[in-house]
Amino acid sequence: MAQGQALELYLHIPFCVRKCQYCDFLSMPAEEDVRRKYVDRLLEEIRIQSQQCKHYQVSSIFVGGGTPSLLAGVQVWEILEAVRRHFCLKADAEITLECNPGTLTAEKLSFYQSAGVNRLSLGLQSADNRELQKLGRIHTFEDFLGNFDLARKKGFDNINIDLISSLPGQTLQDWAFTLKKASGLMPEHISAYSLIIEEGTPFYKLYGEDEQRRQRGEVPRFLPSEETEREMYDMTREILAARGYCRYEISNYALPHRECRHNIGYWQLVPYLGLGLGSSSFMENVRFSNTRNLGAYLEGGFCRLTKIQEYAHRQCGENHECAKEQELSHQQEQTVFYLHKHQQMEEFMFLGMRMAEGVSRKKFEERFGIALEGIYGTVLNKLQHQGLMEQREGMVRLTEEGIAVSNYVFSEFILEGSL
Repeated sequence: MAQGQALELYLHIPFCVRKCQYCDFLSMPAEEDVRRKYVDRLLEEIRIQSQQCKHYQVSSIFVGGGTPSLLAGVQVWEILEAVRRHFCLKADAEITLECNPGTLTAEKLSFYQSAGVNRLSLGLQSADNRELQKLGRIHTFEDFLGNFDLARKKGFDNINIDLISSLPGQTLQDWAFTLKKASGLMPEHISAYSLIIEEGTPFYKLYGEDEQRRQRGEVPRFLPSEETEREMYDMTREILAARGYCRYEISNYALPHRECRHNIGYWQLVPYLGLGLGSSSFMENVRFSNTRNLGAYLEGGFCRLTKIQEYAHRQCGENHECAKEQELSHQQEQTVFYLHKHQQMEEFMFLGMRMAEGVSRKKFEERFGIALEGIYGTVLNKLQHQGLMEQREGMVRLTEEGIAVSNYVFSEFILEGSL
C-alpha cells in the first residue's frame, strides 16, 4: 500500500423506530440498552481495524443505517471521536450522517457539529403525506420542514434530500409536486431513486406480482408503467436542471461543487472499509462483509482485517475456484471474494459508467496496464453504433438512451473467462 492512500469509511447503525414498508436494508427496532452495547462494540471494531490501516488516509466518512440519528447525540460524537483518534483523517474529510425527519433535535445537531459532521442526508422520500403514510415513514412533510429548517439554523450548509419515485399509485403530477417542493428548499444535493420492490418486504407481498407484470411489459395495476417510470426520470432531470442542479450520476443531482465525495469514491473504486453490522468493504481487491446477525456481532463477530490482508496476499492464481473463501464466525457465514483482473475491469466499467462524465480511457490504462480499446473495443463500437454510448475527450459515457437501458449496457462489459 502506498503511504497516504485514500480510504473511505462506512459506519452502519442498524436501528430504526420501525421498518418502512419497502425497506430491505439491515435495520431493526431495538431498546436503548442494545443500542448502547452496539455502540461499544463498534468502538472496539474501530480500534482493532484501524491497526491495519496505518498507511491509509480517510478521505470521507458516511454514517448510514437504519437511522443513525436515532442514537443519542453523544453516542454519535463517541463514534466519530474514536475514528479521529485511531485513523488518520484528512483535514478536509467529508463526514456525512444520515438522518430521518422526526428524530432530529437541536441538541443532537450540536453534538454532530462538535463531532465534525459537515454533511447531512435527510430521508424525505416524498412531500405528499399520503405517500409517506403508505411507505410507512414515521414523519410528515411538515416534520421534515421543521428538521430541515432547524439544521439550516444550526449552520449546516451541505444537506442532501433523499426522494423515491415510482411509488404505488403515484402519477407524474404527484412526482412533480415532490420534486418542486424539495428543490424549492435549495438543498445542496438531491438523490432521486426509483422504488425497487424487494423480496421479503411488505411491499413485495402487496406489489411483487405487479412488479413482475411490469417487467414482462404488461400494464401493472398499482405501480407506474415502464413508460411512466421513464417519464418520471426525464422529469427529474428537467425540473432539477431548471433549479441549477447537475446530474452527475444516474440518480444523483447536485449544485455546482456539491457532489457527494463519498459516493464518487465508491463509483471510482476507491478502497472503503465498512464497520458495523452487515457492513461491506472493498480493500486490496478483496470484497468482504461483517456478519448480519446482531447477536454474533455483539460477541465480536466482525471480519478481521488481519485475515483479509493475509488472504489478499495469498497466491490464488487465476482459478475461479480459488477466488472465494468462506469463514464461519459465531455460526454466521462470512464470504470473502478476491477480484481477479478481469473482474476488476468489469466493476471499473459498471460503476464508472453510472457517472455522467463516464469512464476515463487514461485511468483505465493506468490501472490495468492496457488500453480500454484493447479489452472492450468491439463492445464500445457496438454500443456507440446503437446510440447507447458516446466517446469524447478521452471519456466513454452513456447517452440518454443508454441510461434508459443501463442494465443491458452494463451486461455487455462482462468478460468471458480470465484474462
